[in-house]
Amino acid sequence: MRESMPYLSVIVPAYNEEKRIRITLEAVYRYLSAQPFAWELLIVLDGATDNTLSVVQTFAADKKHIRWIDRRQNRGKGYSLRQGMLAARGQIRLFTDADNSTDITHFDDMKPLFEQGSDVVIASRDPKDVPGARQSVPQPALKRFLGNAGNLIIQLLVVPGIWDTRCGFKAFTAPAAEQVFAAARMDGWSIDDEALALARRFHYQIGAIAADWIDAEGTHVTRLDYVKNIWEAVKIRWNLLTGVYDQPVVPVKRET
Repeated sequence: MRESMPYLSVIVPAYNEEKRIRITLEAVYRYLSAQPFAWELLIVLDGATDNTLSVVQTFAADKKHIRWIDRRQNRGKGYSLRQGMLAARGQIRLFTDADNSTDITHFDDMKPLFEQGSDVVIASRDPKDVPGARQSVPQPALKRFLGNAGNLIIQLLVVPGIWDTRCGFKAFTAPAAEQVFAAARMDGWSIDDEALALARRFHYQIGAIAADWIDAEGTHVTRLDYVKNIWEAVKIRWNLLTGVYDQPVVPVKRET
């Protein structure tokens, strides 16, 4: 690793998050500022049509180690994560949702797993993955049912053995991030499933920590997205079986 690389990059993808993102950025910045290691905070704006950019600019005005990508076209969470993970400079690259459902302090539990040799570490809300995982404020019953049903299909087709593939708090070493997100193709919510499937395909060691997760209001996920995710799981499975991920992919723009 180059000495100039920060130890940790935190990537926050954001669409229309003007009402929620400042609280998240404050929590992340407060945590990072207290750490002994070098870090950076990278926000990827996914064609926001509200005042998210203004909120980010105001927050970052008098602070160091914060940068952002202001992409004017809305391409989806997956595209934003691919762009952010490849533009990041850290030895460890962590992405977290703009709603702060999984608090940044969970990285304290991730760090030892990286030191023990993990290449990828995920937070899980399901105690079947890690004892102690929980949703401190549960999702509504219908959303929980759809999520559980979808996960069973995702396990069958894409990532067997992981009960919570969708918690938006995952970290990768720089080599794993470079290989996984350069090969990934999903532009939407299925990027979580695809990234884990590719991590396994490339033989990276995946660790998991227990999440204490809060379902934040204002989600951009709709019921239609659950149906779309099943179709995308089929597509990921097809890509794995047919060698699609071995073929060149049009790169996302890395400039910030």
